[in-house]
Amino acid sequence: MTTSPHPLVIAHRGASGYRPEHTRSAYELAFALGADAVEPDIVASKDGVLVLRHESEISGTTDVASRREFADRRTRKVIDGKAHSGWFVEDFTWAELATLRATERLPQLRRASATFDGHEGILRLSDLLEMIAAAGRPLVLVAEIKHATHFASLGLPLDVLFAEQIRGWATADNLVVESFEQGVLMGIRSLGIPGRIVFLVEDHGSPSDLVAAHGAAARSYADHLTDEGLARLASEVDGVSLSRKLIVVLDRSKRVVEVTDVVARARRAGLLVFCFTLRAENKFLAKDNRAPGSEGDLGNWRREFELIMGTGVDGVFADQPDLAIAARASLLSAAV
Repeated sequence: MTTSPHPLVIAHRGASGYRPEHTRSAYELAFALGADAVEPDIVASKDGVLVLRHESEISGTTDVASRREFADRRTRKVIDGKAHSGWFVEDFTWAELATLRATERLPQLRRASATFDGHEGILRLSDLLEMIAAAGRPLVLVAEIKHATHFASLGLPLDVLFAEQIRGWATADNLVVESFEQGVLMGIRSLGIPGRIVFLVEDHGSPSDLVAAHGAAARSYADHLTDEGLARLASEVDGVSLSRKLIVVLDRSKRVVEVTDVVARARRAGLLVFCFTLRAENKFLAKDNRAPGSEGDLGNWRREFELIMGTGVDGVFADQPDLAIAARASLLSAAV
């Protein structure tokens, strides 16, 4: 990480602005576009295989809903305090999951990516590690552990499963582990896995592991971002990854109001600071930065990306890593 340009450009679920997320082609394209790092979301199958999917529920990113042989697996669950209906990765063995085909999660917005629906299967963490090893250049793995409390309740402890998988591959320089649940991060650290650990911070609510343990008394994400909270985090983790809504405040019309001081305060506390997620389409940009056209058309992404990168963040997650790299280059040239 120390030899990469600043800020680090992390391909979010691969080049997910161009290909169905977490697919082999999404990661290969991210490598080709020059990303410094790639970010997979990690969940577990029924038989303990670590699988790359955005959520436990998989009907939005695979063809499982159209597969008659799995029709009886449809169910309803409450995960991290939210109700979900569909098909869940933990109800399938890896052998069954390997028969599914990946689909675009946002087909109406990313129509070009949706043309690749059904072309590929889904990946395991082990598959991605092999791809990184074969990439021919250094790449950082930024692994997000998803729904750790939920999986632990099913007898699938993600800290233990991840440590078993990554041990021997991970080094201090090639691995970052992140989660919205600090407990699983501390578990991975206690198991002696090298690399950095980063606490993900939303713009509302409380971490689900703290809610499970303390209910309404759980410390909120906002509490973690006070000066006292940041100092406490700095004694426990290496960094924080902040929702962009915490960095750039919008008004009710979704226009930029101000850039907050949270990045500067976190860095003063001694923390690495990442930001999620940079997306170039009009739908995801502040109204000031949207261009004429549909929600899926690209807006003035450069202005928004540069605004966020200019706050001093150490890394950004981007669905279109090539565009984030271009914004970074503009900032670096302007600084010369």
